[in-house]
Order: sequence, then C-alpha cells, then structure tokens
Amino acid sequence: MNNFTDTLSNWIISLSDAICGYPEFLLLIGGGLFLFCYSRGVSIRHIPKAINALRTRQARSADKPTGQISSFQALMSAIAATVGMGNIAGVAIALTVGGPGVIFWMWVSALLGMSTKFFEGALSIMYKGRDSNGEVQGGPMYFITGGLGPRWRWMAVAFSIFGLVGTLCFMQANQLVEALTTVVTPHIGLTDSLGVRFGLGVAIALLVALVILGGIKRIANVAARIVPTMVVLYMALVVVIIALNINQIPGVLASIFRGAFSFEAGAGAFFAIALTGARRAAMVNEAGVGTGSMMHGASANTDPLVEGRVAMLGPMIDSGLVCTLTAMPILIAGNYVGLTDPKGLYVALGAFANLLPYGQYLLMLIVLFFAFSTMFSYSYYGQKCTSYLFGANRAKYYNYYYLIMIVVAAVMPLATLVSVMDLAFALMALCTMVAIFALSPRVVALLKNEAKTPQ
Repeated sequence: MNNFTDTLSNWIISLSDAICGYPEFLLLIGGGLFLFCYSRGVSIRHIPKAINALRTRQARSADKPTGQISSFQALMSAIAATVGMGNIAGVAIALTVGGPGVIFWMWVSALLGMSTKFFEGALSIMYKGRDSNGEVQGGPMYFITGGLGPRWRWMAVAFSIFGLVGTLCFMQANQLVEALTTVVTPHIGLTDSLGVRFGLGVAIALLVALVILGGIKRIANVAARIVPTMVVLYMALVVVIIALNINQIPGVLASIFRGAFSFEAGAGAFFAIALTGARRAAMVNEAGVGTGSMMHGASANTDPLVEGRVAMLGPMIDSGLVCTLTAMPILIAGNYVGLTDPKGLYVALGAFANLLPYGQYLLMLIVLFFAFSTMFSYSYYGQKCTSYLFGANRAKYYNYYYLIMIVVAAVMPLATLVSVMDLAFALMALCTMVAIFALSPRVVALLKNEAKTPQ
C-alpha cells in the first residue's frame, strides 16, 4: 500500500512539475503579452482612470443585474486572496534560485498580469449570471457560458471542479503553523509536535470560521479593512529598514537591473532568471487563473471597463508593490546567498531579524494578516464553484469542508497536496484563458467605442 501511495504521489508531483512549468508560463505570460499588445497597453494607458474609478462612487442600475459588494470591496477581497505567503516565502525562494534579477522580471510579469486582469474584470461584468437561488453572480463559469454559449458549459463545469481543489488553502494554513511553531511557541514553553500543530490548526480554523460563515458581505467588509492596513503597515516596516540602510539602496537597485540582463553565465542562465521571476509573479497575482474574476463578478458595478480597470490594479499592488517590499530587506541582508534548499519564510524572517530589532516578530504579525486574508477570500471562491456545480442551497457545506481541510493541512506534509493544488490552478487557468482569448475582441470593441465617445 505504501509503495502504491509513494508511486501515486511521485506521479502527481512529476505531472504538476511538467504542466506548471513552461506550458503554464507560456499560457499566462505569453497570454498576458498578447492581451497587453492587443489592448494597446491598457495596463499602462488606463492607470489614471483605474485610480480615479476607485475614488468615484458608482451608481447602481435598477434595470441591470448588479451584485453584493462595491468595486473597491471586490478589489480588496481579490488582493486579500493573492497577497499571502507567496509574497514573502515565494519571493525569498525566487531570490535564492535566480538572484536579484528575478525582481525586475516580476515587475514585467505584473505589468502583463494587469492586462489579463483587465479583461477578466470586464468580462465578469459583461456576462453576469444567476445561481439557482436567482442571486446575481459572475466569474469564469458565467462568462464561459454567457459569452461562448451553452455548448461550452462543459468547460465551465471543468473550471468549477478544478476550483474546488485549487482554492483549498493548504499552503497558507501549513506555512502559518510553520511560522507560529518557529517564532511563537518556543517562547511559551511548547515544542513543535503533532499535538501542537493540530491545536494551532483548530485555532486557525475557528478564527477563519468567524468571518467566512458570514458570507461574501462579511468577507468583503473584513478585507476592505484588513488589506489597506496590512499593506500600509508592511510598507512602513520596509521604509524604516530602507532608511536605516539607505547607503545600500543604490547597490541593491543596481544588482536588480544588472542581474536581470546579465549574460555572464550564458543565455540559458539569463532565460532561467527571467522565467523564475515572471513565473513567481504570475503565481502570486493569479492573473488568468479566474479566481479574481469571481470576486469582481460580485461587484454591484455595471460598467465592464470600469471594473476591468479596478481589477488590473491587483497585480500592480501584489506582484509589483508587495513583492518588492519583501525583496528589499532580503537583498540588503544578503542572507539568501549560497542556500541550496531554503525555506522561504525562514529566509525572510532572518532578514528582518538581522536588520531591525524584533524584526522577525513584526514580520510575523504581517504574515498573520496575509495568511488569514487569503484564507477568507479563498473560501468564497470554493463556495462559488460549489454553488455552480451543486446549487446555491448546498454551497454553505463547502465552508465546513474548507475548515476541516485547514486542520488537515496544519498536520500534514505538503509536497503532494501542493502539487495537486498547483495542477488544479493550471487547469483553471487553461479554461479561463481560452475564454478570455475568445471573448477579448468584445472587450476591445468596448474600449474603441469609449474612445469615440466624447468625455
């Protein structure tokens, strides 16, 4: 039995590595480049309009399907899902593997991801649907069937099935427990054990339950408060570190650009650095995966272009700003150099501890914010997939399953489970990107019509 389990586990990991490598990179990064060019650089040209859209109160329409939350709440909830462990542990691992140059390619990937998110957000409003209770909903399953027609419902069903697996927060729950057992429990007389991890998993699940059992409105309200707070706190923490090490900043910035375009180790090394940075950012911002469009589909906004512009700010914040905030202290500390098998969170905590008194504890507080915010929003994604597959009346049962899986993730090794989740994400992205490519001319047509309309 153990041989069969090990064989199955190795097969899943190998399949995930194969699909989530170059094929997924070409789909998301290549697709983002196509959408960037096709929209004539919408992620650059429309940034002022995107920021202005957040400051403008949007009117609800009486004769069109609306939603449950505002565009701002949708953006904050989507960012709450994407700003998580990947922004800290993932960035540290990427730096260890590829060096400072990966940060530049993260910026490039964020720019391309903004274009993809623009199309996702716009389509989530253009093709809203209703669940079995008559509640207005949006997301890939709805713009697949609404935009491509009933013949493509099989792909909407496939997306939802993959979503039930991909939206389980195994990584966040496990790494949060890992961080707590590393930083907190030794100081209160507890050693790392199965019982301690199980107890921490139960405590985390109970805290998550207080929010997610209240539905999308409570999730959105909490996210609208947590996300701006945690990003500002993280920015303030990094600004203090930069101010204390200001003499090193020119060298750090130079190393980013020098590493991004270095051919000293050959063309293969250059492409490896570019792929590492771009792929890491794509995994962080989830542009093209379809998760964010489920949240933006719940927006009460009825203007597709406005929602698209709001949605595209997500990658700018998570892959652009937050990943850079993580990279700067690690590059200053230099504790990522020479590691062969690093734990990303360990590297980040070490850098903050070296550069700031009690820095590891302050970062631990940020980690708590990041991990919990992700777990709040991901539960909503899984619930929407459940609702589409089995009916809105049964969607609530997903939350109980989700909470149980948090406890399971706290006590289990994650190698196979994370590979399963990565594979599910790749298959979700395939369904979403096929629909976006097919429907992108309709979004571009709206852009052209808007340009012709006097402002």
